[in-house]
Amino acid sequence: MSLAESLSLRLLLALTTMASGLNIPLEVEQPPTIITYTSGPIIVLHFDTTITVKCKARGNPPPEYRWEKDGQAFVPPNFNRFKANHTKGLLVLQSEDMSKFQGKYRCYASNKLGTAMTNEIEIKAFSIPKFPKETLNPIVVSEGEPITLKCNPPEGVAPRLIYWMTVDLQHIEQDERVSMGTDGNLYFSNAIQNDSRQDYGCFAAFNRIRTIVQKTAMAVVVKRLRPADDSSESSHTPVAPPARIPSLLLPSGVQTEKVLLKGEDLQLECIPEGFPTPSVKWIKMGEVMSPRVKFNNYNKLLSLSAVEESDEGKYMCTAENSVGKAVHYFDVIVEEPPKWLTEPPQSQLTVIGSDVHIKCSVSGKPQPAITWRRNGVMFRDDPDNRMQVFDDTVTLLNAKAEDSGVYQCEASNRHGTILANVNIMIMNMAPLILTENNQEYAVVVGKEITMNCSVFSSPPSSISWTKDENAIEGERFLAFESGQSLRIINAEKGDSGKYTCVASNMEGSSTVTAVLDVKDATKIVSPPQNTQVDSGKLAKLMCETEYDASLQDTFELVWRKDNKEIPLSSDKHSRYSVKGAMLEIMNVNLSDQGRYTCTARTSLDEDSATAVLTVRDVPDAPIKLELSELDSPRNVVLSWIPGSDHNSTVTEFVVEYEENRWEPGRWKELQRVTGNQATAELKLYGNLNYQFRVYAVNAIGPGPPSEPTERHKTPPAAPDRNPENIKIQGHHPHQMEISWEPLSPLERNGPGFEYKVKYRQLGVEDNFTEHMVNRSVFLVNNTPTFVPYEIKILSRNSYGWGPEPKPVTGYSGEDVPTAAPRDIAVEVINTTVLRVSWTPVPPATVRGRLGGYNVHWVRRRSLLNPDKILDLSHSMSFSGNRSHVIVPGLEPFSEYKLTVYVFNKKGNGPKSDPVTFNTPEGVPEQVTVLTSSIIQKDSVRLEWAQPSKSNGILSGYLLQYHLINETALEVIDSKEINITGADTNHWTLQGLNGDSLYRFDLRACTRAGCGPPKAEESRTDFPELDPESLKGSFSTHGWMIGTMCAVALLTLVVVIACFLRKNKGGKYAGTPSPQRQEKLAMEKVKEKEDPHSDTASQKMNDDTFCDYSDSDEKPLKSGSLCSLKGDDAAGDSVSRYTLGDYADGGREFNEDGSFIGEYSGHRHRGSVSEPNGPSLVNV
Repeated sequence: MSLAESLSLRLLLALTTMASGLNIPLEVEQPPTIITYTSGPIIVLHFDTTITVKCKARGNPPPEYRWEKDGQAFVPPNFNRFKANHTKGLLVLQSEDMSKFQGKYRCYASNKLGTAMTNEIEIKAFSIPKFPKETLNPIVVSEGEPITLKCNPPEGVAPRLIYWMTVDLQHIEQDERVSMGTDGNLYFSNAIQNDSRQDYGCFAAFNRIRTIVQKTAMAVVVKRLRPADDSSESSHTPVAPPARIPSLLLPSGVQTEKVLLKGEDLQLECIPEGFPTPSVKWIKMGEVMSPRVKFNNYNKLLSLSAVEESDEGKYMCTAENSVGKAVHYFDVIVEEPPKWLTEPPQSQLTVIGSDVHIKCSVSGKPQPAITWRRNGVMFRDDPDNRMQVFDDTVTLLNAKAEDSGVYQCEASNRHGTILANVNIMIMNMAPLILTENNQEYAVVVGKEITMNCSVFSSPPSSISWTKDENAIEGERFLAFESGQSLRIINAEKGDSGKYTCVASNMEGSSTVTAVLDVKDATKIVSPPQNTQVDSGKLAKLMCETEYDASLQDTFELVWRKDNKEIPLSSDKHSRYSVKGAMLEIMNVNLSDQGRYTCTARTSLDEDSATAVLTVRDVPDAPIKLELSELDSPRNVVLSWIPGSDHNSTVTEFVVEYEENRWEPGRWKELQRVTGNQATAELKLYGNLNYQFRVYAVNAIGPGPPSEPTERHKTPPAAPDRNPENIKIQGHHPHQMEISWEPLSPLERNGPGFEYKVKYRQLGVEDNFTEHMVNRSVFLVNNTPTFVPYEIKILSRNSYGWGPEPKPVTGYSGEDVPTAAPRDIAVEVINTTVLRVSWTPVPPATVRGRLGGYNVHWVRRRSLLNPDKILDLSHSMSFSGNRSHVIVPGLEPFSEYKLTVYVFNKKGNGPKSDPVTFNTPEGVPEQVTVLTSSIIQKDSVRLEWAQPSKSNGILSGYLLQYHLINETALEVIDSKEINITGADTNHWTLQGLNGDSLYRFDLRACTRAGCGPPKAEESRTDFPELDPESLKGSFSTHGWMIGTMCAVALLTLVVVIACFLRKNKGGKYAGTPSPQRQEKLAMEKVKEKEDPHSDTASQKMNDDTFCDYSDSDEKPLKSGSLCSLKGDDAAGDSVSRYTLGDYADGGREFNEDGSFIGEYSGHRHRGSVSEPNGPSLVNV
């Protein structure tokens, strides 16, 4: 409810008259109220020796208990009266013979303010059910007469079931003629000879006590009817019983009244006798029979469950046969035990002087009689004592405190009794607050909290709530239960504080205080995210939370999977672990897949978040593999149903097979199909017994294989193919070896497998020579040397030949060539490169596949030292048929002898006649050492050593020197000096600038030109100054010099910084060593040569496609000129592009070649230099 318009919350306590609402605290004196008791009936079995009957009441003072049996006080020897304790009263009955305790009991609970009583509790004791021992005479009847076998079963604990059986426990067969009634008797409508027997037994079964008892067996004798003349001849002729009009064996009379309680089951029974056997029909007089009616026992029993008032009426059964009929009427009456029309009368609390009305509204059929009691004692109308009784109502006029007590209303008819205890309390009392004072409440922001102020008073109290002595207002504050509770919805931090409840009536007032603390709510600020993880990996779920710091001791983070809490353990074998806000699942598997919920919980609230963990795993095995044939048993279709892909799409299925003839138990891959396909068409080999299985593959990996199919046997057949990869080789001159890749045992398709080898000399023989073999190699002897053959290899088995193969051409064995090249000519291209030409040998003399030509040359001597014989051998192989080649790698200024021969796979042919020639002088190599010494202010002395190879007669040296601007890194001035004399090894340069950087380049020279430079850098000394001038300068202009030095230093620092930034890694960030300069110079020369090599190689063609070795047997190693494509690559490029050609380019040399051109615009053509050919290994 919402607040009233007033600033304070005031609500009257409206006390209800409901008993459940009259919850008077035990602190207040009050009459007893029955809380619980044992309801009857209580069944006592023959083996029970103890009965406990409960009766419990509450009251102040605590009640005392007493018992009545059959309306008389009952105090057995072992009975104890319980008092106070607010506990319970027990009636404990113990005896070996419990039957003496049968009866109706009632419990009374009393204190000084009144007495409460219970309904009657009936105790029924049953002994072991038994049939009486008796001697029964046989029942003798004539054919056609009725029989009734009485059972008279003993009473016992329900349910009781009756059976008619023989002594050997065979059930008596029942039909329209013979049936058992609801009374347990066995009825025969008419007797026949087969009914005669000595062992009719009635059995009574009591399932609750697991007991079956049997009546003494009864005998029935059915006498045969005799003809009227009774002659001996006719005595054996059957005589039919006379027809008899039906009559009812059960029930007797014409009409029966059947009274039932509403809800009970109705059973109406008509069992007739007569001959022929009558049939039974039922009707309801004047009405349509209820569809709930059922007919049993061959239409002799009408049953209707849970009868209602509409089932009342007159029913008629008719038993009819061919000679007449009999009827019986049933008057069915449905009655009810007493019941409360709405609810039992309720206890009341009222003030002194008021009128009290107690109404006991009941119904029943017949109408119940009402009896009134006060504290268990009956009373009647007593106007003098202000007590009036009007049928179902008692009125107390101007009630006084002494009228308080327990009033009982008891309504009874023949079907039962109901009882109500009504506590009437007449009193005036100031408010009694039952809630503890200064009770503390806590709630989190956004939730609701209810604070209690339980009050008992008479008359009702007015209740008001205040906060911190201020009125409570706002729609978030709700009072209910007549103000005894204050609910705050969507609590805020400002709601914290002290709340006061004030209860008052005419008798006085009371107050109670409650303390409310509103705390921060628990929140999940970073919930777990949906995650996919591969099986076997580590899964992590994060759940970061915030909560009120004061609740830290009660905070817990709980993880659940699919609403089941995850057990967390410190055991190292546990796969679950929590590290702070993170849940880790190690070695995840498919069972870990599901919904994971983290719950952040304190004593006041909780917050939850859920994420789905998806585990990706290998696919399940396919199922339901089925194999079906297409056009033959060797062409089949395998189909399957894919298993679960476990969250990773299947990319392919792999079909495997196993056959038990050649490799039993070994599974091999047969075919792969895409993952969206569930069938595979299989081509099978013949004469095999297959079985198949399939497994799926996804991104995680291959899954387990399926169960194998049933065996599938293929019939034998001719081979499907012939051998492949046929090779024809000749290891000896007059032999030819034919080999091929054999068919596997699976491909043979049947028994008796072998090969047919067919061959003939191409162009010479018309017919093939044939051989049948079992191996995959065949040797043909006595063949001509290196002639072509046409060859076929066929497969066959006992069921036929394979397909016709295409012929393969091959050659017989080779022999060494017999002829040498002629007309050997040598053209010296430059100092290291030759062009060699010859006339090729005739093809017939090669006697095999032409491998190529080998050029062999021997350096006899150096022309610088002609007396020393060197005889250093070299060779180079050139593949293919050719007539000229380019040979690089010769030494300048040397005498050579050269021969050429042809070769094939078998070996080398004879060498040609030798040719002798000389190579011209070349430019020298770099001087080995160049150093600067005796450095002065205007001169430098240079010293050097001769080059390791002069490649000719050394004529002198070319010295170039360059003045360097160290700031701009440019050449200021360049000069050169020709130094004659091969033995000169030093030179002093004069006229140099002092304190200056110079670069020196020295080249060795022959008549062919100058070789590559050797570089050296050096700085001249600082020039000497006149001391007097220095002194005067410093004395007169010291301040100016200091200023200039500072400016110069600052400028130098700025320039150096800019230069280093612009030329990071450049030459003058630190001058490289002379060796490094030489290496860089050669690299720059190579860069100049490379762009032209492709153009020159176009004219070389195949001349340098060769092998090179130090001797005739060693091929050229990788990295030589012979690795270039084209004949004249080496010779032409060297002859046409010398170092002089590069001098005309954009730069003469790079930094480490010639310094010229790198630092200035000056160009100077250097001396001619020959490029080095391929390095040769001396023999």
